[in-house]
Parts: sequence; C-alpha cells; structure tokens
Amino acid sequence: MKNDGERLILASKSAARRAILTEAGVPFTVQVADVDEDALKAPGVDPAALAVELARAKALAVSRHDADAWVLGADQTLAFDGGLVSKAPTLEAARERLIAMRGRSHQLHSGAALARNGQVVWSGVDTVEMKMRDFSDAFLDAYLAAEGAALLACVGSYRLEGLGSQLFEAVEGDYFTVLGLPLWPILAELRRAGVIGS
Repeated sequence: MKNDGERLILASKSAARRAILTEAGVPFTVQVADVDEDALKAPGVDPAALAVELARAKALAVSRHDADAWVLGADQTLAFDGGLVSKAPTLEAARERLIAMRGRSHQLHSGAALARNGQVVWSGVDTVEMKMRDFSDAFLDAYLAAEGAALLACVGSYRLEGLGSQLFEAVEGDYFTVLGLPLWPILAELRRAGVIGS
C-alpha cells in the first residue's frame, strides 16, 4: 500500500522483476532505462560490482527524467569459470554454454539501486551459488525445444521459475535473487522511502 503518494518506477523490462514486485504488493509503474550496458562491461570487471553499476545506471537514467519518483534499477551478472557470462545470442550458443556449465557451479549476482532526484540513495548486491546437475544430452534437447527463444533473454540461458529448475542439483542463496531482485533489502528501502507501509 502506498503512503503519502510516493511513486515507484521500475527501470527494467524484466517480466520476472515485475512479477516479484506485483506479488509482493508493491505499487509501481515501468519505464525501461536506455543504458548502454556493453559500455560498462570493461575487461576484468568484477561481476558483482558490475551488477550494482548496471543497476545504478538504470535507476539514474530514469530518475533524471522523473525527479519526484523513486526509481528502482536492477540487473544481474553471471560469473563462471573466472569470467563474465552474457546472454546467449542464439539457441546454439545457449546449448554450448549449458554444456560447459553442466555438473559445475556458477555465481549469479543481482544488483539493485534506488534513485530519486537524479541521485542514487541506496544500492546493493546479493549473490547466489548455483550448482548444475550432470543432465543428459536428451534432457538438454528437450529443455531447449520446450523453452525456445525465451532463453535468449536470460543471462544463464535458464529460468529457475520454469523448466530450468530441473537443470540444478543445488542452489545456495535467496530465490528472489536468482529471479533478479534482492527483494528483502529492497523492501526495507521502500519502507524507509514511504513507498510501502512500515
């Protein structure tokens, strides 16, 4: 429920992030941020720090156009085998990535930032350790056929809230972080800001 007419804008096109906030009862509108993400992905950048930097950039980009609103930016990075993994451009690339990650662990970092009046007032990141099982090629074929091009919008080529859950044997960390939002600290900041009741 809103307090004092405070408005929240989600600066993300992610359906999962929209669903998390909606189901948590947070009132918000969506305005996708126009940010050149590749420009922030310098070689050797720390994946957790990059998740926060991307979230900050998105929050600021929208906040500059609507100074009176609270703006929540969010982004996710995936660290695997000492490097940063980006979204797969094709299903064949997704297949190769999933084969490389099969039976191994990776880290998913979800960054978030809250801005107002063109200034970031809070930012944070949460990390989840994800262990893929040693799935069969037959399962991988069926998985890619069932999920299709939707996987190209996901940094790890999986959606844990769907069939992708069957790719894993263990996940250490918060479920909402896997979906793209470190929800608990965000809710605490939104209560502090008066966007939701305390």
